[in-house]
Amino acid sequence: MSDSDTTRRRFLTAAGSAAAAVSLAGCSEGGDTTPTPGDDGTPEPTATDSPEGTPTERPEPETREGYLQRANRLIHDEAPWVFLNRQYSVYGQSTDIEWSPRRDERVAAYAISPANDDGEDVVMTQSQMDSGVDPQDHRETPTDNIVLQAYEGLLERDAEGAIVQKLATDYTRLDETTVQFTVRDDVSFHSGDSLTPEDVSFSINRIVDDEVGIVSPQSDQLIGVTGAEVSSESDRTVDVSLSGLNPIVFQSFATYCDVMNRSWVEENENAYVNQNMDGTGPFAMTNYEQGVEVSFERYEDYWDEPAAISTFTINSAGESSTRVNRLISGESDIAVNVPPQEVSRVDGNDGTAVSAVPSTRVLFNGMRYDLEPFSSPEFRQAINYAIDLDSIIQNVLQTFGDPTGQPTLEGFFGYNGDLDPYPQDQEMAEQLIEESGHAGAEIELVTPIGRYLRDVEIAQAVGGQVDELSNVSATVRQVEFSTLVSQVTTGNIEDKPPWYLLGWGNATFDAIQTIQPLLASDGSLTSYSNEELDRLLEEAQSLPSESN
Repeated sequence: MSDSDTTRRRFLTAAGSAAAAVSLAGCSEGGDTTPTPGDDGTPEPTATDSPEGTPTERPEPETREGYLQRANRLIHDEAPWVFLNRQYSVYGQSTDIEWSPRRDERVAAYAISPANDDGEDVVMTQSQMDSGVDPQDHRETPTDNIVLQAYEGLLERDAEGAIVQKLATDYTRLDETTVQFTVRDDVSFHSGDSLTPEDVSFSINRIVDDEVGIVSPQSDQLIGVTGAEVSSESDRTVDVSLSGLNPIVFQSFATYCDVMNRSWVEENENAYVNQNMDGTGPFAMTNYEQGVEVSFERYEDYWDEPAAISTFTINSAGESSTRVNRLISGESDIAVNVPPQEVSRVDGNDGTAVSAVPSTRVLFNGMRYDLEPFSSPEFRQAINYAIDLDSIIQNVLQTFGDPTGQPTLEGFFGYNGDLDPYPQDQEMAEQLIEESGHAGAEIELVTPIGRYLRDVEIAQAVGGQVDELSNVSATVRQVEFSTLVSQVTTGNIEDKPPWYLLGWGNATFDAIQTIQPLLASDGSLTSYSNEELDRLLEEAQSLPSESN
C-alpha cells in the first residue's frame, strides 16, 4: 500500500510553522551569503528583491516533498558538509556465476545463480569484515552483507526498488499512529523454532526500546516507531505504534529491522548472539572467524524457493589490488569495490568481468559545527568553493561517480533539482575565509582506508586543493575504518574528528533517512545543529508522502 492513501493531517506543530514565509538564509549560525534561486516545490519567491546580504524570503512549502527540498536548500547554503560524490558500486565477478549488482550495495547470495558447475560454491571478497553478527547491533554495509544471508525482515525491496513481502504476508495502516503486519506462518528459524508474532514484536522493540536487550544503533532507521505488540496470536498480527504520521514507515521496514528468535536471544549472552546466527534466511552460517571469514550453506527448509547456489563464503582484503588478484586467480567469484585503475585488468582477463551501478551512497566531508573554524558557515562554504569536484570525478574516480551539492541524491524523494554542486572558485574561497575570521587556520581531514571507492585518493585531492588556498592549510590523516566508525557512532558529537570523510547509504530512497541521522540536531550521527532545519524535518514528517 502507499502512504499517499492516508488523509493529510499534521500531527506535529512546530514553533513558527504558521509563519507565511521563512527566511532560509537567515537561520542560525550567521546566515547565508550566497542564496541560490529556485522553487523548492513551491512558487517562486514572493518577497521583494533583497538588498545585498539580506536573505531571500520564500513561501512556506505545502507538501512533504517541498519541505524536504527546502531542507536540502538550507543544507546546501549553510554547507555543514563538503559535498563530494555519489559513489558507484563497481564489482568484479567471475563468469562462473550469474548475478547483477543492486543500487543499495547489498549482495544477497540468494540472487546468485551458477553459470556452470564451478558456480555452486561462491566466494566474495569485500574490503572489510563485520563488527559482529548481531543484525541489530551495527551500522555498516560490510556487516549488512554478512547478516542478510541468514536474517530477513518483514518487507524487502526488489531489484527495481518496489516493496515486496517477506516475513509479512500483509501490511496496512490502521489509523494515524498505528500500522499492522500479518506474520507469515510457514517459517522456521535455522534452530528449528517456528517464527511467531512475538518474535516480530520483540525484534522491533529491541531496536527502538533501549530497555529491551541492547541499545541498538539502528533506532533512527525506524524513525517514528515507538514500539510493537502482538495484536492477535490466532491472526498472527502485530501492531506497530508510531509517534506521528510517519510517512515512510513501510519504506523503513522494507529496508531495516531483521527479525530474530526471541527465545534464542534471551537464552544467550550478547557476546554469543554477536558471534552466532539463528535467522530465517535462505542460508545458515556454518563457520565464523571474526575478522577473517564467514561461511554459509543453503538452508534446505527455507520457506521460499531454496537458494540456487550451495555455499557462500565472505572474506576481506583492505587492499583493492589484493581483492582483484583473488578474483583473477579464481580464489574469489565477486570482488567488491574494484578501483577504476583495475577495471581494464578485470575486463581483460578471461573469465572475469566488471559490473558497475550508481549506488545509493553519498560521500561527504563532515565538519563539526561546534568547533572553530567549522563553526563559521562562511568558512564551510569556502572549503566547498576550494574543491574542484569535476576534476575529482574525472581524474580520481575516472567517471565512476557523480558530483553532489546536497545530501539527497538525484532520484530520491525530496531531491532539490534547483541546486548545483559548488563550482571551484578559489578567489571566492579565500574571500570567505577572510570574512569568517579564520584566516591562517590549519585543518586536518581524517579519512578511512579502503572502505569506499578511492576514499584515500579523494581525501588527498580535497586536502591538496584546500591547501592551495593562500590563507588556510590542510593535511590528511588516514585511519582504519573501524576506528572512524567507533568515533562517529557514539552518539556524542565531541567524539568525532573535526573534519572527516564518510559515506552514507540510504536504501529507503527518501531524503529523511540521510538528513535526519546525519544533520538533525538529535541525529544519532550528527555533526550539525540548526533550528530551522529541525523545523523543516519535523514538518516533513507530519505530512503524508507523495511517494510510495
